[in-house]
Amino acid sequence: MHTPYEEITKRRPVNLTIRQDVLAEAKGLNLNASKAAEAGIIEAVKKAREESWLKENKDSIKAHNERLEKEGLLLNPYWLSD
Repeated sequence: MHTPYEEITKRRPVNLTIRQDVLAEAKGLNLNASKAAEAGIIEAVKKAREESWLKENKDSIKAHNERLEKEGLLLNPYWLSD
């Protein structure tokens, strides 16, 4: 039986094409190219998910912002009171 953590941390070998100058500099700095590539892919996935969510919810966000402009906040925090 595998724990969820074990499933997340499994690694799989893949072939990547990386610019020679970037790879040489990474090696010169003793960076783990696989971990650096993984971190970059994680960030790219995060950004793509955020962009997808914003696109899918564009109409709702617009309606919410328009309601706020028209009606204001439902509750006014004390720090916004004069």
